[in-house]
Amino acid sequence: MHGSGVVRELKRLSPGIDVYGVGGDKMKREGMENIYHINELGFMGFVEVIKHLPFIKTMEHTLEQVVKFKRPDVLVLIDYPGFNLRFARIAKRYDVKIVYYISPQVWAWHKSRIKKMRSLVDKMLVIFPFEVDFYRAEGIDTEFVGHPLLEGLESKLDRKNFCKRFELNEQKKILALLPGSRKQEIEQIFPDMLGAARRIAAEKEMEIVVGIAPTLEERYFRTLYNLEGVRLISGLTYEVMANADFAFVTSGTATLETACFETPMFVVYKTSWLTYCIGRLLVRVKNIGLVNIVAGKTIAPEFIQHRANAKNLEKSALKLLSDEKQLKEMKTELSKVKGMLGRVGASRKVAERILQMTQ
Repeated sequence: MHGSGVVRELKRLSPGIDVYGVGGDKMKREGMENIYHINELGFMGFVEVIKHLPFIKTMEHTLEQVVKFKRPDVLVLIDYPGFNLRFARIAKRYDVKIVYYISPQVWAWHKSRIKKMRSLVDKMLVIFPFEVDFYRAEGIDTEFVGHPLLEGLESKLDRKNFCKRFELNEQKKILALLPGSRKQEIEQIFPDMLGAARRIAAEKEMEIVVGIAPTLEERYFRTLYNLEGVRLISGLTYEVMANADFAFVTSGTATLETACFETPMFVVYKTSWLTYCIGRLLVRVKNIGLVNIVAGKTIAPEFIQHRANAKNLEKSALKLLSDEKQLKEMKTELSKVKGMLGRVGASRKVAERILQMTQ
């Protein structure tokens, strides 16, 4: 999604530009040639990466051949530091200028990567304001461009039309489940989300809706889970966030997006125990939810690993939903988060900086 915005703006500013690399359908629609599709990289976690090492090495080799023979002016890295920093070292052999957009979260873990980045990255374009001083202190040319999610952050359906379209009772409050976009995450997290949601909805007379990521099909959920009385909604994640009264949200960018709609939420995350144990040794931040990291404090309670079970989620959510004062305070704090993300126009700024580096 963020890459497609950059491709779009590059094509507007320089219609004849040749853009190719690793991306998805959205980047392809904007005019990028996909050498590999992003769906082929839908895995995360230490164990999961090890399983896919043969494919990763093949991909590295293929992309090196592309750089070697096509000689691009600029290599743009977007997030995904494990692969991108290794590939940056390869690309540097061919005198390619390197821009890193949406930087690795080295302020959270793996700070040793900074030295590597200093020697490889020509320009760091960050999406959180607090990252600027962090990277500049390490001698890296850094600029805050704002957060790209602000560019399309709107719901096209108000509450009345949302309920009408999905046959929801407009008189009932809505409990949203946002279980993420990776199947391995969903398998860990969704059963507990759903179990808690059923009991909460029964006690509070709420409608349950599930926001399905565009990379997944409804059939995947219907095959694995009993979804009687649950509405599955595909491709309208922002409408789900905007019209929900409360949400369980898998840790990631979705927590920031939900915050921008001022929807009270719990941050939920669970992974394999080995990945979790290794992560605990490496992570150096109090919170893992982006909404809380950006806010600099815990606004949305986090339920991680063993705490992310149906009983805990149910008990804590019922307590919060019964406390109008606490709900109002959470909404007030969430309303401040959006203002911390800068102004609309990140993709345009990134495209301008890339083109400046080609001159």
